[in-house]
Amino acid sequence: MIPPEQRAVRLREVQNLKMARSAHAYVRGSTARFYEWLDAGPVDVPEGPPIWICGDCHLGNLGPLADRKGRVAVQIRDLDQTVIGNPAHDLIRLGLSLASAARGSDLPGVVTARILEHLTAGYESALAGDFDRVAEQQLRPKSIGALLDRSVRRRWRHLAVERLETVQPMMPLGKTFWALTDEERSALSAMLEDAELHALLASLQSRGADEPITVVDAAYWMKGCSSLGRLRYAAMLRIGTGKHASLCLVDVKEAVTAAAPRGAEATMPDDDAVRVVTGARALSPNLGQRMVAGQMLGRPVVLRELMPQDLKLEVERLTQNQAVALAEYLASVVGKAHGRQMDRTTRSAWRDELQRARTARLDAPGWLWSGVVDLLGIHERAYLEHCRTYALSLAAA
Repeated sequence: MIPPEQRAVRLREVQNLKMARSAHAYVRGSTARFYEWLDAGPVDVPEGPPIWICGDCHLGNLGPLADRKGRVAVQIRDLDQTVIGNPAHDLIRLGLSLASAARGSDLPGVVTARILEHLTAGYESALAGDFDRVAEQQLRPKSIGALLDRSVRRRWRHLAVERLETVQPMMPLGKTFWALTDEERSALSAMLEDAELHALLASLQSRGADEPITVVDAAYWMKGCSSLGRLRYAAMLRIGTGKHASLCLVDVKEAVTAAAPRGAEATMPDDDAVRVVTGARALSPNLGQRMVAGQMLGRPVVLRELMPQDLKLEVERLTQNQAVALAEYLASVVGKAHGRQMDRTTRSAWRDELQRARTARLDAPGWLWSGVVDLLGIHERAYLEHCRTYALSLAAA
């Protein structure tokens, strides 16, 4: 068992390795610095209508998500940073991620301009209400279509093998899952005894509030860079009894203060777990309906039911056509998530603001182009410094 006080060291090593693999990976792992750099930059970002935004809108945070009944749609997957804030921040973050992926694919610089133009077009079309089911299918790139086809075919065994490397209802301790302390195990069980939380968890499996919930197995989950310094667990729950019981794999993740800036007059929940769940229900209904807020070891945590259909969009290499098609489609997904929170007048005014900011030489807002280009340069320098520091640490080990 890795003692809790040693987990941070191991997690930091994994985080540094992941962020050193590519500039695109570094962009994904530097959310807090993104807002520091954006705040310090010369770009005059317009104030869009205050709505729930993702706050960390990069490529890896979009993908297929199932609702409670297994119906799948591409939505925002990770809402840790969600706040009531400026929707322009999500556009810049997504633009930066796409531009970084294009650079990693050795695409010429002119592609970045086309990416931002198509990103703007897709986002505006969604604000105009032109991203219904038919339009979504027409705009959907082949890579997204293939991912959705794979998603809807997945069943519990696929999730179990992918996450647990076994179809048995257990947490295989080792590289990914670490043993819990007695205190953690007791705290997890105690949290599930809360009547309100118990009822919400039972409802995930369409069960009654009085159905018994048993922790079959649980472990600390070393998952991604976001686990660093946080509570993060995977729990296998049995809901119900006898032959009518069902298993439910739950991700338990500590909710911390968001790095994304909130609107000056925004009123949001004080509890960070409630903030995350509220933002998820506004932006990603498929995911939000499978999340509940709780408290464990005196800290706010979000419990999320994992579904076999949930998949991450992984981008390795892009062609020029793939890059621009992906930009337009994903921006439409984000635009739909933003637009559903606005009335018609607000959507129209925000769309007009985006169109006014275009330049004669670029069919995208000038602030979006300047912001992405400036941040690309800053991130590239920071990435190289990170790699140098990481190499020196390995040499000294």
